[in-house]
Amino acid sequence: MKNQLATLADVERFDSLLDVRTPLEFADDHLPGAINAPVLSNEERVVVGTMYKQVSPFEATKYGAALVAKNIAHHLQTLFADKPINWKPLIYCWRGGKRSGSMTTWFRLIGWKACQLEGGYKVYRHHVLERLSVLPERFDFRVLAGLTGSGKTRLLRALGDQGAQILDLEYLARHRGSLLGALPGEVQPSQKGFDSRLLQAMEQLDPERPVFVEAESRKIGQVQVPESLMQKMSGSECIRVEASLEDRVDFLCEDYATLLDDRESFKTLLSCLVELHGKQVIAHWHELIDARIKGELFRELIEKHYDPAYRRSSHGLFRRLPQAKPFFFRPNALDMAAEASRLLASVAA
Repeated sequence: MKNQLATLADVERFDSLLDVRTPLEFADDHLPGAINAPVLSNEERVVVGTMYKQVSPFEATKYGAALVAKNIAHHLQTLFADKPINWKPLIYCWRGGKRSGSMTTWFRLIGWKACQLEGGYKVYRHHVLERLSVLPERFDFRVLAGLTGSGKTRLLRALGDQGAQILDLEYLARHRGSLLGALPGEVQPSQKGFDSRLLQAMEQLDPERPVFVEAESRKIGQVQVPESLMQKMSGSECIRVEASLEDRVDFLCEDYATLLDDRESFKTLLSCLVELHGKQVIAHWHELIDARIKGELFRELIEKHYDPAYRRSSHGLFRRLPQAKPFFFRPNALDMAAEASRLLASVAA
């Protein structure tokens, strides 16, 4: 650490990590554990940026400085009012420029041992991408593959509850990974946010133990799985999770039940498949939605859409799937712990 500057390697030495970017920038992604203390609001940053281009850099900087001073004063009177004299915050903005520099200077004048993160968020983002490009190679993945409705996610989480190491990509992405996979009331993270969550999860894994992960396509909703992880999973040992058609239909009726609460949105989603299945089939599925005949609807979706799509894509994505050991599973089993233990025993055998 030199003067007012610190690096990513110094983060743990500080009491607090302050992100002074706008709330929108913070929501997009931020360093783990950071607190948002914006020195410009979303609207103020737009005004200053417009003035910089359309009036002059000098006028924009002068106007922006007044806004920054006002906002820092507000934070001092509220968010940081109770901080002791020996408080050590690390402060960052987009690239370690004027926003974080301003707050760092004022905090040091007050007497706090504040430092500015050199390079700002850009340095952290570069670190995330660099780590994700090499980290997957360290792990021995066991890929849970299987047809839609076979309960792979439920089995994966039961394995985690039993002490196995898991990497739950759908939890990190806040999405179930299929056309109908949006989670009620959940907003997916940005790509940057997903990458950060993924890195945090992988850094907690032990390379000396196997890691169970569910087979996913390259995109989970709107976020993309890093190519390095897809490549590693592609060549990893697979376990083929198998369930009866009846159990799969029952599972989807339960897991996707909330889709029928908003029938128009459900029908809009299925309309995206008109090029694959034709207007007549989609119209029939819409009728089943309106009549709330969910058993027949999900059976047809499995047989006409999900299973053919899986067979087209999975063998290309996961090279060792043809040699996969089968695991017969009941996704609605009452004793999920026993099912997970049975799988762990079969893998260890």
